[in-house]
Amino acid sequence: MAGKACIARFLLSGGESRPRLWAMMIRLFLAAMAVSFAGFGLWSLLDPLGMTSSLGVHVSGPNAAYEMRGVYGGVSLGAAALMAAGALRQSMLRPALWFLITYLGGYVFARAAALLLGPAPTPDFYLFIAFESLGLILAAMSLRANAGR
Repeated sequence: MAGKACIARFLLSGGESRPRLWAMMIRLFLAAMAVSFAGFGLWSLLDPLGMTSSLGVHVSGPNAAYEMRGVYGGVSLGAAALMAAGALRQSMLRPALWFLITYLGGYVFARAAALLLGPAPTPDFYLFIAFESLGLILAAMSLRANAGR
């Protein structure tokens, strides 16, 4: 209980260490996103047809595997590298956040349009919607908190 009170006092104070706390939280967020993208990218690269099948998306043939490896595997691994760079290097932090806003914003927009256009996805896909929406919100908040740095 004392720990919570200490944290609350710290967050409510205007102390000089507060910007460092935000910077650390943003870097942890980018590191978590790097791990998420890397995991999904590796899965997509190593077992593209299994990945899509487990999501209820059925594709087949050598071109499908090739495309899934490139789009889901390669792009996700590239995103993971950019998120890791943003977590490790101050000069890459804002580009990583802008990428997340653009990339996840595109997904959120397309998924919202798809919900309106129908048919609705299976419940499994609501996890993706939540992940992408939360990631977008956190990236926008992080970019705002890092403004001018």
